[in-house]
Amino acid sequence: MNIVALGGWIRQDPLIPALGLSRVHLKRVEILLPNAGTEAPNTEGSASLAAANTRFLRETGLAGAIVELVEPVLIDMGFRLVRLSITGREGQTVQIMAERPDGTITIDECEQISRQVSAVLDVHDVISAAYRLEISSPGIDRPLVRLQDFEDWAGYEAKVELSQPVDGRKRFRGKLEGFEGDEVRIECDLDQIGRTVLGFPASLISEARLVLTDELIREALSRAKKQGKSGIGDGSEPDGFEVEEN
Repeated sequence: MNIVALGGWIRQDPLIPALGLSRVHLKRVEILLPNAGTEAPNTEGSASLAAANTRFLRETGLAGAIVELVEPVLIDMGFRLVRLSITGREGQTVQIMAERPDGTITIDECEQISRQVSAVLDVHDVISAAYRLEISSPGIDRPLVRLQDFEDWAGYEAKVELSQPVDGRKRFRGKLEGFEGDEVRIECDLDQIGRTVLGFPASLISEARLVLTDELIREALSRAKKQGKSGIGDGSEPDGFEVEEN
């Protein structure tokens, strides 16, 4: 069996050479010919729990500056940042997605976060114009921003967009297969060779999120029921809490 490293692992039967990847991305591809019965090396143990739960997606510019201010606030309150984005002209809306380590958040907790974050932003005055602050859960079709997210939602469909093209493609869609080391794994349909597990370094990912399907909704509701949670953050709805700021 041929194993091709394409910025990560691709594992497939002997049809892999038909893709011709060793000629297309010579600098990025390594062909290994293992002995019969061997598999790609298991590097899961090389990523510590802390690393697996550290965000690999980083905001830049004004959004990055705001993250530097608000992320410590969230941590002190027992939450973790999922994503921060700024939309509208002159940064009119600042959206913060947050959750507890178990993936939940309530409306009351969104209100608490809003008050704390608003105070910090007012003191530092990093946003010159009037803005709206929105605190929300990640929602069912959540962004995937940590290696552990790919493990927690393994078996469910996701979209992954890369910062650089691999074999002429930046966008991939398929079933999550967890992670190994610092690489995320996703099973996709590729021309000529069919279903294939691809691995991409987390540093190459510009955006990744779950695809909203009936199966995902059922699983999110089931997890919420097991946790005894209800309302926002239980996986049942992607609502947010908004506060007008002057």
